[in-house]
Amino acid sequence: MTTLHKVNTDDKINDEEINCLKEEIALLKNELNKKIGLLKIKQKKCLTNLDVSRYSRQIILPEIGIEGQRKLKTASVLIIGVGGLGCPSSMYLVSAGVGTIGLVDYDEVELNNLHRQLLHAQHNVGMRKVESGKLSLNRINEDVNIVVHDVQLDGHNSLDIFKQYDVIIDASDNLVTRYIINDTCVKAGKPLVSGSAIHCDGQLTVYNYKGSVCFRCLHPKPQSPETVGNCASAGVLGPVPGVIGVLQAMETIKIIIGHPNVLYNSLLLYDGGDCDFKKIKLINVKRNGCICTKNPEDITITMDYEEFCGSKANDKFKTLCLLNENERLTVLDLKKLVSEKQSFLIIDVRNKIEYDMCHLPHTINIQLNDLKNEETLTKLIEKINSFTNTKPNLVTICRRGNDSQRAVNELKKHSQITNKVNWIKDVIGGLHDWSMKIDKDFPIY
Repeated sequence: MTTLHKVNTDDKINDEEINCLKEEIALLKNELNKKIGLLKIKQKKCLTNLDVSRYSRQIILPEIGIEGQRKLKTASVLIIGVGGLGCPSSMYLVSAGVGTIGLVDYDEVELNNLHRQLLHAQHNVGMRKVESGKLSLNRINEDVNIVVHDVQLDGHNSLDIFKQYDVIIDASDNLVTRYIINDTCVKAGKPLVSGSAIHCDGQLTVYNYKGSVCFRCLHPKPQSPETVGNCASAGVLGPVPGVIGVLQAMETIKIIIGHPNVLYNSLLLYDGGDCDFKKIKLINVKRNGCICTKNPEDITITMDYEEFCGSKANDKFKTLCLLNENERLTVLDLKKLVSEKQSFLIIDVRNKIEYDMCHLPHTINIQLNDLKNEETLTKLIEKINSFTNTKPNLVTICRRGNDSQRAVNELKKHSQITNKVNWIKDVIGGLHDWSMKIDKDFPIY
């Protein structure tokens, strides 16, 4: 016989009380979360005693004061590129107490970065730049919020990222990215602090600020890719991007605090060799019909920027293809040519400084531009004539395999050379490939 359980009325009362208590707890939790949120907002806006102590040396400046420091604490800055410019600018902004710093980069730390990119240490080689940068910046100031964007910036992701920040810093090193950054800043209504550095020279300006010019006003059409250098191909002295990066941080701080003398509608030029600064006023250069004169809603940033610029959206080495396959050697072919002791002459067409840094044995150094010089050609012909009873093979080599192709085309213009050799070919990938595939101890630069 089944026994039926009789429900006690006290049990019903207890269930109702428990449900009521649960509802009250849920309401209290919701209220608590609201208060925590308000507290965080208040804490973000208010300076703590620690803030006052930490930033006291800049707070006492009339240009900053308590209000200026509050503005810095609540501000957010996006830095595109955690390299030569992005490292110093981020370090000074974090040290100044800017509340949120965003870092955009798609690259890894390389050994050749370290002479100028001071956020990255030797043991961080191979690490993602944004993560390496975040670690270093957190060591400088753990109270600053560092947001990483481990992406290559393009016209599809830039707007969503830029909307999260107050000021944008262009610390990139290629033309495609500069156009993307400019167009996105114009569409999003963000001030752009733009810097560049190469060799011993740098420049700085602020675009899209208080109706000022934008990058396209000055550069409606991109320069030819062959005329645009970067640190990888042209070199840079480490302190130069340091100077420009620090100045980018300075202009960003001035924008945030509302300083009257922000560098807009002006271009600052820095000559590190002469330690000379020049400021050029950009008067009447705002171009009619430029993107910055349009309604932001009518601006699109989904064009093919790489096709527009004729180059890739990164600062990596750009490989040219100027010769046919049968006009080129691999480094394995070159090794075989050397080992078999065939009659050959290898011309290293890099500049003398690069040649002195490292070169293969049994090579002669004739710079690419000198191949157009009659005196140089005469000496080369004499060198070829020194091969008796045989026609030598002529090989050109350079750092990565671009200038060596140009050298082949230049040499083939001269019949007095082509008639005296079996063939003229260049080395694919140049000395970089030789180091990667043949001799691991050969320097890479």
